[in-house]
Amino acid sequence: MSSDRKPLLAALLTALALTVLGALPATAAAATAAAPSPGQKIADALRVSPVYVDPAYAGAVPPQRQKELVARIGRTGLPIKAALVPLVKGDAFGGDPQILADIIHEQLGHGDLVLITMSDFTDSLSGHEWPSDTHQARDAVSAVEFMDSMKDAGLADRVDKAVDLIAEGDGSAVYDRETADLGGGASSDGDKPASSDGGGVWLPVMIGLVALVLCAGGALYLARRRRGRAHGSPFAFPQAVFAAARAADEGELRRRADAEVLALGEAVEAADVAAVPGLGQALDAYAAAGKVLDGARGLPDLAGVLALVTAGRDALAGRPDALPLCFFDPLHGRAERRVDWRPMGRRDRLDVAACGACLQAVRAKRAPEVLTDIRADGVRVPYFELPPGDSVWAATGYGSLEPSGSPDGMAERVTRGDFTRSRRS
Repeated sequence: MSSDRKPLLAALLTALALTVLGALPATAAAATAAAPSPGQKIADALRVSPVYVDPAYAGAVPPQRQKELVARIGRTGLPIKAALVPLVKGDAFGGDPQILADIIHEQLGHGDLVLITMSDFTDSLSGHEWPSDTHQARDAVSAVEFMDSMKDAGLADRVDKAVDLIAEGDGSAVYDRETADLGGGASSDGDKPASSDGGGVWLPVMIGLVALVLCAGGALYLARRRRGRAHGSPFAFPQAVFAAARAADEGELRRRADAEVLALGEAVEAADVAAVPGLGQALDAYAAAGKVLDGARGLPDLAGVLALVTAGRDALAGRPDALPLCFFDPLHGRAERRVDWRPMGRRDRLDVAACGACLQAVRAKRAPEVLTDIRADGVRVPYFELPPGDSVWAATGYGSLEPSGSPDGMAERVTRGDFTRSRRS
């Protein structure tokens, strides 16, 4: 365990032991609340106003425009909020709009929410929604970036247009219409004889190559903009292993996981020992997360750290029945609902927790995008296809199969040495 976490864990263990022995007065256990995290600050501001504008965008969305956006959102009657925060690699959200959105949704209490954020693609917008696709918000917000009328529009105007499209409720149709020309190919004049000079022979070939490149570029861009669309393979293995999470690379995810573990420890330390029944469980999750982080060998282990931190936060908040992270890929964020799912090629069914995109895929009988791991023979497979004895995450489904606090839950397995044994295999 890192040197930053050892003193904190020791202090927490001591405090908890004293409490169990009745030697720690309740008044002494109360601590000053930890400084709010960046996500909590944004969520607190969104409780007051549905529009939060970071100082970096104050010039693009001045106070008067903010008031106009607030009024426009109010007229829709929908739970729309806008968090206009710049996203860069290495920031508190890993430069990932989905991570920002998930944190805000969690801080606001997991209720119905339509959230507009900045995207990780240049200066465009990104839409998020809980429950998923109720108002087609993801496509509505994405459509704005392809509309000719919005080509030179400022940030405030684009947010205003996104709110309009969300309110109209047909964002997917608008998106399809605005992007229809991106998939077209170049027409050829096959009946026309080629010119006798060299340029006449090569010019059509060059035009065809350029058209092919442009079409491929457009397809890649659309794929980036529209997560959750149909996939043709049994499982959609994300590029760079977890393109759905888009946390850039393992190093950034490791830094984020380390920050999350330290933040959980600080939250446990600041908790009122006498008033939080789940404090012991939160402490177990904190200790397990630190142990996994220290021994993490790749993305599946780092995802396990985040799953343990989530379980610890839920224990602190008194939410024993809260849904865990997404079973198919915990880097998708918090699950929205549980779903009955049958793995391809099997007869048995599983009751798992899924994020909005994976939930839609299962209901449409499509393969969800999954987190992968490497089997003993070197083959990359969905992490849950590893033998349970070889992977804590396959055994628990990151909390979907064995809930937090159960004898075979994630923290309990890590504590008894299952994770360490699997690392030696």
